Amino acid sequence: MTAANQPPSPAIVSQEAARRAPRAVLLALCLAYVLAGFVGRGPWKGADVASLGYMLALLEGDWPQWLAPHMLGQGADALLPHWLGALSIRALAPLGVPAALAARLPFALMLVGTLAATWGAVRHLALEPGAQPVAFAFGGEAAPGDYAHALADGALLALIATLGLAEGAHEAAPAAAQLCFAALAFYALAVQPRHDARALVLLALALAALALSGAPRLALGYAALALLGVPRQWSRRRRRRTLTALLTLAAALALLVWRLHVLRAAALAEPQWRTGAEGWLSLLRLLLWFTWPAWPLALWTLWRWRRQFFSAHRHLRLPLALAAVPLLAAVFTTAGARTLLLALPALAALAALALPTFSRAAAAFIDWFTVLFFTGWGIVIWVVWVAMMTGIPAKPAANVARLAPHYTPLFQWPAFAAAVVGTGAWLALARWRTGRHRAALWKSLALPAGGAALCWLLLMTLWLHALDYGRCYEGQMRAVQQAMVEAGASQPACVQVWGLGEVQLAAARVHGHWRLRAATDEAAHCPWLLIDARVRGALPQALAGQWEEWRSVPRPADKDESLLLLRRAAPVLAAPVEEKGRTDR
Repeated sequence: MTAANQPPSPAIVSQEAARRAPRAVLLALCLAYVLAGFVGRGPWKGADVASLGYMLALLEGDWPQWLAPHMLGQGADALLPHWLGALSIRALAPLGVPAALAARLPFALMLVGTLAATWGAVRHLALEPGAQPVAFAFGGEAAPGDYAHALADGALLALIATLGLAEGAHEAAPAAAQLCFAALAFYALAVQPRHDARALVLLALALAALALSGAPRLALGYAALALLGVPRQWSRRRRRRTLTALLTLAAALALLVWRLHVLRAAALAEPQWRTGAEGWLSLLRLLLWFTWPAWPLALWTLWRWRRQFFSAHRHLRLPLALAAVPLLAAVFTTAGARTLLLALPALAALAALALPTFSRAAAAFIDWFTVLFFTGWGIVIWVVWVAMMTGIPAKPAANVARLAPHYTPLFQWPAFAAAVVGTGAWLALARWRTGRHRAALWKSLALPAGGAALCWLLLMTLWLHALDYGRCYEGQMRAVQQAMVEAGASQPACVQVWGLGEVQLAAARVHGHWRLRAATDEAAHCPWLLIDARVRGALPQALAGQWEEWRSVPRPADKDESLLLLRRAAPVLAAPVEEKGRTDR
């Protein structure tokens, strides 16, 4: 399709509306969003504490352990994230930095990289001729560079506003690393037509990092998209050179995936297809809230830009293709939120393309809905915090007591001050956005991003102590240690385990600081055995005879996840047998 036959753009943007977001405000928003959740909290149940356990195991093991991280038979399907966390712990431990905080530093930097790569990818896509707004009859339309910066600011705000990004991107876990490298691949593919050499280098790094982070299939999918996306208007020599490099990269990735599979360092699980209506309804609920508010904006983009979809420009097809890969993986397998997380940068790009097509009424509806929605949730968070501290109102206090039995609230001045500052910033933003001011392209997403950042900040300050109590294993492991002390024993050098899952093993290593040995290890001779209460009956009789039950230790917020502490039974000494024919002298 020639330029003369290109369908008209639905974007109508004046130069005044193409103003960039204030850099200081945008950076402050990103900084607050990144730090909240990485600083001050303990490792939570799930991939967060499991990854920390693997990192500590790497530091204790020899070099083969670094090629196949494991904990008593539980293996990790990712290498690079655990390497980075372990190296960070080793570098910062001499400075007195706690292991959990040191492990999070590389992941905090990777979240910064995710935000920066998404912004850069959308800026390059917005420079495509098909993405530019229509020219006005008497001039005054947005300049290409200013329009691209304003649209990139909108994409960054859309990404921060997406609800599913908050928890998954703030964990020191492989999914957060995969998100960063997926965003880097998005950036490399976006800049490929203008800077093919730089794009190929970045793409090679991103895809290799994805494969080493436990997502080799996704890396191969992105490599295939790169092969399909080589611009047709390039010269034959340039296209041949680029295709050769991409094919070499795909072959290297396939070899890397096979080698990792042989080493069992990135074992690829067989797909598990969803069955039954309940499974599909659960997926639908996850899609609706996890990708909110990006998905309705992305659908609006596809409708308003539908005539440009089959044009030669990639501002629609590239983010749609990159979002489709993880979305299809989530639909046809049970991967769930970990896979959906990787679709968010591309969905944010599609959401940003909806901004230049909004009418004034639609923008006003988004503003007022967002103000009411996030202000309401902010009030709920504050009211529940007051109830935790004072017992008033009684009903929220009773709900907290039911969900977190025996929890004792703790007032923390730094957290309270941060929550007050964040709330004040939100009120100022809401007043500014709903007042009279000049229009700007990105302003319809300022309130959603600010509201999402506010609620995440309040949760990570006002509720953090309670969330740590409910989602960490520290309290349960401290109770196990107390039970050992009550038995008159000092802190043991090792503890044998039976039936513990990956997360429980990591929690015992992180919070208990024990060397863990399998219950079947006859050479261990540890004084204590820790087992999951749910598999008590599966303990072999030969092993059960060597131990006596000492204490059942429930987890404070989940009594179904109890541990049984057993101590080694005293050996039964046989009575002396008199020798025949022996006489007293």
